[in-house]
Amino acid sequence: MTKLNIGFIGLGNMGGPMAANLIKAGHTVTAFDLNQSVLNELASKGAHAAENAKACASNADILISMLPAGKHVKSLYLGNNDDSGLINVLSKNTLVIDCSTIDAESARVVGSALGEQGISFVDAPVSGGVAGAAAGTLTFIVGGSKAAFNTAQPVLNDMGKNIFHAGDIGAGQVAKICNNMLLSILMAGTSEALQMGINNGLDPKVLSDIMTASSGRNWTLELYNPCPGVMDTAPASNDYKPGFMVDLMAKDLGLAMEAAQQSNSSTPMGSMAKNLYTMLQHQGAGSDDFSAIFKLFSK
Repeated sequence: MTKLNIGFIGLGNMGGPMAANLIKAGHTVTAFDLNQSVLNELASKGAHAAENAKACASNADILISMLPAGKHVKSLYLGNNDDSGLINVLSKNTLVIDCSTIDAESARVVGSALGEQGISFVDAPVSGGVAGAAAGTLTFIVGGSKAAFNTAQPVLNDMGKNIFHAGDIGAGQVAKICNNMLLSILMAGTSEALQMGINNGLDPKVLSDIMTASSGRNWTLELYNPCPGVMDTAPASNDYKPGFMVDLMAKDLGLAMEAAQQSNSSTPMGSMAKNLYTMLQHQGAGSDDFSAIFKLFSK
């Protein structure tokens, strides 16, 4: 594979391991983050530390960003009614890959503005959590032109295992929140069913085995069981250490509810899941793994 100059902005719990995997793949990685300690950590693994975002982006064949919310992505690329945005320094030969999970409209706004300057853009939110980022087994859900997707795919393969082209710009974001809305519903329903079994004298591991072999089978039962002690490798058996935090699931459910309202979609189960995860946040569990919703049902 061709070795590229890759800029990477945003080295949080997900971005840091993703960038490290690009270094392992042999790419030249120039990185930037407002947190100097995570920037230093990646530099110790072979990255070049940039002084600012513009320096990170200026000579990149591909620029990847992983930021908290749509407002941060728009500010990074388009500026704040000034010339601070990267749109002013990016080469027309640079492909921008935004891996943040944000609202689809923000992705479309950024992609359209960059496109007017001849700069290719894809939104490529990820699924797979911190463990998947470290292991290089993430799923990337990509929105953008077929040509841009084809350019992005080899680099995404260095960070992930499953790469999907969902459609035009913004489609990656829509597919991601549809998936996470369903995941939250499955986790809540699985927790509710397991606790009912426990309340009626059943062993949760035996019940989990029964449901996994029956029509109630789902990913949370099989690979991410929310009941402590049932599955040694699950966060539930490690004091609900994330994993994928409650705060992040609540954020994604907020994006899902916005998308539902904009498209006049009926999402009663998603709305209930959003309320349950907000309740869990209010109980101080925001930094726990999202499977901690089991605690809402336990006695």
